[in-house]
Amino acid sequence: MEKPLISFIITYYNQPLDMLLECIDSIIVLTLTSDEREIIVVDDGSDESPVNALMTFGDEITYVRQKNQGLSEARNRGIQMASSQYLQFIDADDTLNLEAYEHCIQIAKTQKPEMVVFDFSSTQTSSAEYKAQPAQSGSHYMRHNNIHGSACGYLFSRSVLGDMRFTPGIYHEDEEFTPMLLLRAENVIVTSAQAYYYQQRPDSITNSRDTNIIQKRLSDFKGILRRLHIAADRMPIDDKTALQRRVAQLTMDYIYQVIRLTRSRKQLESEIQELTRLSLFPLPNQAYTTKYTWFRRMSATSVGRALLMRIIPLTHKER
Repeated sequence: MEKPLISFIITYYNQPLDMLLECIDSIIVLTLTSDEREIIVVDDGSDESPVNALMTFGDEITYVRQKNQGLSEARNRGIQMASSQYLQFIDADDTLNLEAYEHCIQIAKTQKPEMVVFDFSSTQTSSAEYKAQPAQSGSHYMRHNNIHGSACGYLFSRSVLGDMRFTPGIYHEDEEFTPMLLLRAENVIVTSAQAYYYQQRPDSITNSRDTNIIQKRLSDFKGILRRLHIAADRMPIDDKTALQRRVAQLTMDYIYQVIRLTRSRKQLESEIQELTRLSLFPLPNQAYTTKYTWFRRMSATSVGRALLMRIIPLTHKER
């Protein structure tokens, strides 16, 4: 029996039930037949199981419940269960945009790339005009472009994934996973289709003001920077250059988040010293983007960092 085309791995943890159902509906309305798709809901130990509501979908859904272990382990469980040619991660409070995602499906069916890279949307509608770039390697794409951090922005083949998995027990796990996945791919098609509707929730981890959560987020993020930096040094030159660009972008984002989340000049200067010790700072003198160039110059001096402390926006709950 031929494998399904796509396994949709939905990770669920205490999100509103109506959002989960809407997420599943956005998959079922796609033109994929039931033989072409596989929908896996991984419940990461929610306070209340959604299984009763999922009964209405019958055999359309594979549901598994595990004790709470975090997003990485939930996705790893979904990977373990998936049997399709391609994998697509979806958070339970997000949806796919129908026409835009159909465009991605057609690319997978007709051109059979290892990865399809698409865009995100802040609305449940998107432009009907899609531009797809010629096939390229993931390394080439990363050397010349910023990439999405979220693993949900990629439709990728099981073959390119191989034995790679998410690192358990950390925040920002996507920032480690996605660049390493892209570097494995020799046939990547990038499209402008805004195929994924991402909903910002005020109660999400990224919006938490809990001091312990903030410090763990920053610690985990720095650990990812260190591991990616070490990995880059062991790679062939093209892959090394690609990953070094990504590490520089993430280091910039890390400094930005230290300022935004802690509002502490003392912690900022301490982190700068640590990044310097890890050979992650100063930021490389590369003209990646205008924003990067501007930030690199400002962050390089104590006076510039003091100014960054003043101009970087406050978090939502501090306003």
